[in-house]
Amino acid sequence: MTLQWYPGHMHKAQKEMREVLPSVDLVIEVLDARIPFSSENPLIASIRGEKPVVKVLTKSDLADPDNIALWQSYLDAQRQTKTLAVSTQEPARIHTLPELCRKLTPEKTRGLKKLKAMIVGIPNVGKSTLINTLAGRAVAKTGNEPAVTKRQQTIHIEDDFVLLDTPGILWPKQEVKNCSYRLAFTGAIKDTALDYLDVALFGAEHLLAHYPERLKERYQIEQLPETDVEVLELIAARRGCLRAGGRADLNKVAPIFVNDFRSGTLGRISLELPDVVEKEVAEAKLLAEQKAERQAQIKAERRKRRRKNS
Repeated sequence: MTLQWYPGHMHKAQKEMREVLPSVDLVIEVLDARIPFSSENPLIASIRGEKPVVKVLTKSDLADPDNIALWQSYLDAQRQTKTLAVSTQEPARIHTLPELCRKLTPEKTRGLKKLKAMIVGIPNVGKSTLINTLAGRAVAKTGNEPAVTKRQQTIHIEDDFVLLDTPGILWPKQEVKNCSYRLAFTGAIKDTALDYLDVALFGAEHLLAHYPERLKERYQIEQLPETDVEVLELIAARRGCLRAGGRADLNKVAPIFVNDFRSGTLGRISLELPDVVEKEVAEAKLLAEQKAERQAQIKAERRKRRRKNS
């Protein structure tokens, strides 16, 4: 599914990032540990160029620990990249970030110059919470709604370590299969961006395939059905979300199920793996090439008809 959601302030934020990047020593990119690929903005890679990057996997207490380890190995293998998995439950681990940044830029820490890092990330991945923990005070606005931070600000974390905070930006168009649903299921985009029931059905399908025991335990289901719709119908029955005649009210149960996932009530769950997203990227690239080829053929046919009629 293609998601198009690009408010004007995000376009401005991208422009400002490009302007200030030459003055920073490295980039800190904040990702959701449950969806490290889907929560990664491809524009950031092109914006940062050769700058070193620390990829911070937030909300790691909500993600499958085995999947976190796989993602860290995958990302750490990339050039000029280090990862750090954190959560608000372990603030001490968050406070190791400045030292990790110094290790990644040793040539900067030998002098007297302050180490300056630009911190970036899509909306609602926990960037502001991370900053406030590092600063030891409320310097960045936080909230459950995406796109809370609207402007850049400079934050002094330590005497020799400065953060440049930036608004969260999504990319203009997302073509990779299921990325939009993963973003919506975790709450990285506004709940009005996609149909809530569709998002819940996506989540039910994923849990049915990869975490069936979590569904059984949470909703006291002995025998799971085969489809996502049937899963939500059973949950609706357990939660009393019924219409006249005892029919399941799927629109009523959808937010209950989605919130159970987002809050961690369903346990530590991840929504993607490196090999899966690599396959999806390859599929998206092939589809884009096929689309471009069809459009080129259509244009060629139009030119041919115009020449024939002239």
